[in-house]
Amino acid sequence: MTLSVTVITTVKNEQATIIPLLESLATQTRLPDEVVIVDGGSTDDTVARIRAFARSSPMPVRLLVRPGCNISQGRNAAIKAAHGPVIASTDAGVRLSPDWLAQLTAPFEDGHPPAVVSGWFTPDPQTAFEMAMGATVLPTLSEIDPKKFLPSSRSVAFLKEAWEKVRGYPEWLDYCEDLIFDFRLRDLYGPFPFVPEAVVHFRPRGSLRAFWRQYFNYARGDGKADLWRKRHLIRYATYLLAAGLLVAGLLHSPWLLIPLLPGAALYLWTPYRRLLSSRPLSHASLLEAILWVPIIRLVGDLAKMAGYPIGLIWRWKHRKRGEIRWEKDLLSKPEPASAGPSRLAF
Repeated sequence: MTLSVTVITTVKNEQATIIPLLESLATQTRLPDEVVIVDGGSTDDTVARIRAFARSSPMPVRLLVRPGCNISQGRNAAIKAAHGPVIASTDAGVRLSPDWLAQLTAPFEDGHPPAVVSGWFTPDPQTAFEMAMGATVLPTLSEIDPKKFLPSSRSVAFLKEAWEKVRGYPEWLDYCEDLIFDFRLRDLYGPFPFVPEAVVHFRPRGSLRAFWRQYFNYARGDGKADLWRKRHLIRYATYLLAAGLLVAGLLHSPWLLIPLLPGAALYLWTPYRRLLSSRPLSHASLLEAILWVPIIRLVGDLAKMAGYPIGLIWRWKHRKRGEIRWEKDLLSKPEPASAGPSRLAF
C-alpha cells in the first residue's frame, strides 16, 4: 500500500522563487498527495502566485497565511494541517531533482519503515561569487558520514507520528530549529537512513551582506540553543592568536608573521579543494572565485563571532524566565507539538 505523502514548506516574500519550486514539485516522478504551504506574512506577490498556481496544479496545494509566525511555527502549522502519515519538508528558493520525492519516501514503503529519512542538498551557483560561496560553506557528499549526518529541513522526510512524539519544531527558535528537531528525533530513533539521491538544488547567498546576515543569524541561533560551544570557543581563540601574531609582527619583527602562513593555508585548503574539483570555470571566473574565498571565509567567521554572544545573552534572559522548553530529559514527558513560547519576539 502506498502511503500518503504531504510536502510542506514555509515562505515569506518569495515571489521570485515560489513558482520554480512549485513547478519542480508538479513534475516529480512521484507526485505529492498534497502540498501545504505556510506564508509568514509576505508583502510581495507570493500569496497571489501560490493561489494562481494552485488553481491549475496537478496536485492539491493548500495555503495557510500566518502573519508574524517564525519558521518553526510555520512548519508545525503545516504539519498539523497535513492529512498524510508521511511528511516531506523542503524550503522556498530551491529546485528539486525530478525524483527527489520518490527517492526520499521510498524507505517508508518498506515493511519496517524508518521514522526519518535524510535527503541531500547541493549548491546551484550562477555566478563566480556563488561558486566561491558554495565551496567555502558547504560540504561535498564525499565529506559526509551518513551515520552522523543531520539533515536540513530543505530535504528531509519523517513520519507525522515521530513529529508528534518529539513535540515538533522548537517554536522559541527562529534559526537552528531543524538541528534541535534532528537531535530530538535522533535521541528517540537513532541514526537516520541517508538517501543522497534525493537531491535539492539551491543557490548560495549572492552577496556578502546577505551572507553576513545569514551567518549572524545562524550563530545567534547556536547561542540561543546552546549549540557547538567548543567550536565557537576555538574560533575566538584562533582569531585572538592570529591577531596577536599580526600585531606583533607588524610592530616588532616580520618573522613573527611566518606562523600565519601555514595557518592561512590550512584555513583555505578545504574551500579551494572543493572549488577546484567543482564544475569547470573560465579562467576569469576561476580567478574571481579564488579571490572571493578568503573574503567569504573571514566575513562568515566574523558574523558568527558577532552573533553567538547575542544568542547566549538571549538564552540567559529567557531561560531565567523559564521560556526555553527544550532539554533532552523532557523527551519522556508528553507535551503538545505546538507548545512552547510561540509569541516571543524574534
